[in-house]
Parts: sequence; C-alpha cells; structure tokens
Amino acid sequence: MSRSLDLTQGSIPGSMLRFALPMMAGNLLQQCYNIADTMVVGRFLGPNALAAVGSAFTLMTFLTSVLLGLCMGSGAVFSMRYGAKDAEGLCRSIAHAFWMIALAALLLNLGSFALLRPILRLLQVPGPVYPLIKEYLEIIFWGILATFLYNFFACLLRAVGNSAVPLAFLACSAVGNLVLDLWFVLGLGWGVRGAAAATVLAQWAAAAGIAAYTLARFAQLRPARRHWRWNRRTAAALGAASVLTSLQQSVMNFGILMVQGLVNSFGPAVMAAFAAAVKIDSFAYMPMQDFGNAFSTFIAQNHGAGKSERIRQGVRSAVTVAAAAGCTVSALVCALAPQLLAIFVGGEETEILAIGARYLRIEGLFYWGIGLLFLLYGYYRAIERPGMSLVLTIVSLGTRVALAYALAPLPAFGVTAIWAAVPIGWVLADAVGFGYYAWLRKKADRAV
Repeated sequence: MSRSLDLTQGSIPGSMLRFALPMMAGNLLQQCYNIADTMVVGRFLGPNALAAVGSAFTLMTFLTSVLLGLCMGSGAVFSMRYGAKDAEGLCRSIAHAFWMIALAALLLNLGSFALLRPILRLLQVPGPVYPLIKEYLEIIFWGILATFLYNFFACLLRAVGNSAVPLAFLACSAVGNLVLDLWFVLGLGWGVRGAAAATVLAQWAAAAGIAAYTLARFAQLRPARRHWRWNRRTAAALGAASVLTSLQQSVMNFGILMVQGLVNSFGPAVMAAFAAAVKIDSFAYMPMQDFGNAFSTFIAQNHGAGKSERIRQGVRSAVTVAAAAGCTVSALVCALAPQLLAIFVGGEETEILAIGARYLRIEGLFYWGIGLLFLLYGYYRAIERPGMSLVLTIVSLGTRVALAYALAPLPAFGVTAIWAAVPIGWVLADAVGFGYYAWLRKKADRAV
C-alpha cells in the first residue's frame, strides 16, 4: 500500500518515532484552531471573551471526544487487520465504522443544538460571560460533523502507517484558521462569532480535503459494495473496540468538564487564567499524547501479526522516550510559565497571570505522569483490552474530580486544590496501569 509504514518490521524506536513525529506536528497544528481563537480573543476582545472561548473549548473537547474515541477505537481494528494482511476484513471494517460513527456524529450534533441552554446552566457560566459563550457555541457546533470526517480519515491513514497526509491538511487548515481569525475579528469586527466562524471554516476545509485525498489516492482503502453489507462479526469487533474507547475518552473529558464548572464558580479571572493555562497544557503534553497514539498503532499492528516479543521491546523503548520527554517539557514549562501566559494575556492582567502561573507550575512538574498514562491508554486499546483504558481514566479523573470538589470549597485550599488534584490522579492511574501490565506479563510467562 503506497505511502504507508509497516510497523511490524525494522528498528523499534526508529519506526515509532518516524511514525509519531508527523502525528505530533499534526496535532499541535490541530490545537492551533483554538489557540488562535484564544490568542486573538484574549488580546483584542478582553478577559470575559477569553473566559467564554476557554470554557467553550472544554465543552467542545468533551463533545468531540465521543467521536474521537469511536475513530480511535476503529483505528485500532484497522491496524490489526492491516498487520494481519487481511485486506478484505480491513475494507469491511472501514465501511461499517464509517456509517456507524457518522450516525453517532449526526445525533451528537443535533443534541448539542437542542440542549445548549441546559448545558450552559450546568457549566455555571457567570452573567458577563454567558452571552459571549452562547454566541460562540451557536456557530462552533456547526463544526462537529467536520471533526468526525477529519478524524475518521486521519485515524484510517494512521492505522496503515501514514501519518504525513493528516499533517499536511492540518497545516494548511491551521494557517487558514489564523488568517480568518484576524480578518473576522479585527478586520470585520465580528467578535467571538468571527473566531468561531474561522474555526468552523478551517475544520471543514481539512475534513473535505483529507476525505477526497484518501478516496482518490488509496484505492485499497475504498470499500466495494459488498463491504457495506451488514456483517455481525465485523460490527461486534468494531463495537467492542470503539465504544469502550469512546467511553474512555468521553469519561475523561466529562471529568474535565466538571472541573471547568468548578473553575467557573471562582469567577471570570480564574476562568481566564484557566483558559490560557490549559492551552499551554495542551501544547506541552500533546506530543506525548501523539506518541502514545503512535505507540498504540505499533502495538496493534504487531498484535495483529502475533509478534509478542517485539511488543515487549516496544513497551520498554516507549516508556524510556515518554519519561525523558515528560521531564524535559516539565522543566521548560515551570521555568517559562509567565512568559508563556503572556502570549494570551496582556501584562496589565496581573491577577490572571499569577493564577495561571501557579497552575502551570503545579501541573508542569508531573508531565511525565500524563506521558506514561497516554502510553497505557494506547497499549490496552491496541491489545483489545479497551476496558482497562476506561478503568485508568476513571481512576485518574475520578481522583481529580473528587479531590477538587472536596477541597476547593475549603479556604485553606481554594482553587489550588483543583490544580493539585490533576497530577495526583495521573500518578495513581500510572501505578494501576503498570501494575496490571506486570500481572499480564507474569500470567503470559506462566502459560509458556
């Protein structure tokens, strides 16, 4: 298959990194969609608009995580079929996954519009921010179907070892988003509506482009009419992988959404600081998340090919890379926290800068923890144990939400409890995940 990478052969660290680097660059560009909104809005429309866009980003991340999880879970199945050289099974899985996820995307899109007001009440949005976030979401929801389309074809291409094409479409789209942001917000004076419209147009450009390119250039990935006929075994395999992965992603982001509601209760200054700091967070650990996704594709291809020893070697290499990268990023973010926040917030907003810097220095010390957790998510998804990824998410987010809601109302802790609860959850989930991995290895060794 042209322009794809067989991860069942060759150097283990080299093949993982060659595959991961375009994914890292691509998802950093994907973050630019909301980063551009945040930068333009924060600099030119003020703290309330920044708080609105930041809170909307958390909500949209939750909503689209359902679709991303379905695409990622299906991608694991695609990788296994590709690793097993099962071309017929691959095309049948592509066809079934497409219409199943498309239906879910349509229902999610309709539900988002219908339930907008109840959602905003749940988020405890303060009065000055409410009309701004409502305006923003009324437009940004039109990009939900584009998010499905882009992620489906991106996961498909990555499943067969092609991580460069998704990067190319994202690069063009991210540049277009920034240009449109500046034009709509500054040139036309459309405010937060302009920021939302720029993002939606850029999302649809990336989605349409990658879909057309994949169907035109990868004939082996185009399902024939027979592949669209209902097949119970194919649907069951996709459901087992994608539904649990989607649940894991949505539980993770629902926990973050609950934390957003708690943050909102502390007022616009804390909301604005959180909005800016979360964007830096996203950039800081996004490469580790993408390395975890690349690692998952590596494991899935080798799992499909039955290469257990190569999988073990891959785990050792990936843990070393993720831990080293996490420590490096931690040092940079802790040292440069005020300067990074100044990208989004003017120097006169001293309260917002102080709150955001405290957040980054508490979380930034533990980026190695989230890096290892992303590896664990990808590993269990790839070996057909997505339920374990869900367990780790519940441990991580459950700890975060429980500690935040229990301690933040106490004067001795306040908003600092919300920040500190995050790394505690990461470390506990890491301990559970690696403990279960060690148990599985001992079980496999005894069976030999």
